[in-house]
Amino acid sequence: MAGGLNADGMVLNLSEVKHAIHSQVTSQLDFHFLNEVWPEFDVYHPQGCLPTTEALARVIWKRLSPYLPITALRLYEQPVLWADYLGHTMDVFLSIRTHFAAAHRLARPELSQEENESIYGKCARPNGHGHNYLVDITVRGAIDVRTGMACDLSALQRLVNDLVVEPFDHTFLNKDIPHFADCVPTAENIALHIADRLTSPIRAIGVELHRVRLQESPNNAAEVYAETPQLEMIPMNSTAIAAS
Repeated sequence: MAGGLNADGMVLNLSEVKHAIHSQVTSQLDFHFLNEVWPEFDVYHPQGCLPTTEALARVIWKRLSPYLPITALRLYEQPVLWADYLGHTMDVFLSIRTHFAAAHRLARPELSQEENESIYGKCARPNGHGHNYLVDITVRGAIDVRTGMACDLSALQRLVNDLVVEPFDHTFLNKDIPHFADCVPTAENIALHIADRLTSPIRAIGVELHRVRLQESPNNAAEVYAETPQLEMIPMNSTAIAAS
């Protein structure tokens, strides 16, 4: 939500926000059969659609927007699947989370061991080290009124598994992944390579790759935004952003 500060130093009173969410959404949906609770999910109506995660996020937005100055709405179906809706269009952002385990060494071959350690620290040690990587893949697409989906979720999950998880899992990235034979496998470079591998195949299933987020450790992550700035969710094009 967004807005100017009132005399009390708040955008909105949190109690009023909670009341709006409870009265307009959670009290009506909790422990109910979603297909029957709201007319938007009446599939016999010309504009009705199935209550998928992405469709539900959009409908919740429309029901809350008269009461709250919403700028973005995120709906989790489970910790590894969620949708973001920013309003005003049929476009929605759908995210899935997966993971793989891999080892790597951070070192530039033209530099000495001492020089590499001055850049990469312990990560330059000759025998490498490993991480349990978390990967979030976000796609953007319009909701299909017929299916309620932005894309075939199973097809998206298969692509990510076949092009990322299976090739990368339990590998030594520097030696087992050809791309990293001459590219230092930092979190930023891994995220960029994942985006390169996924962009065209994801487009082929009817959506655009929006973001790749690679969590390398609890205090280290990289994000790649893969498409032209759009819908205020993309700070830059084809650039890795590191966070710690």
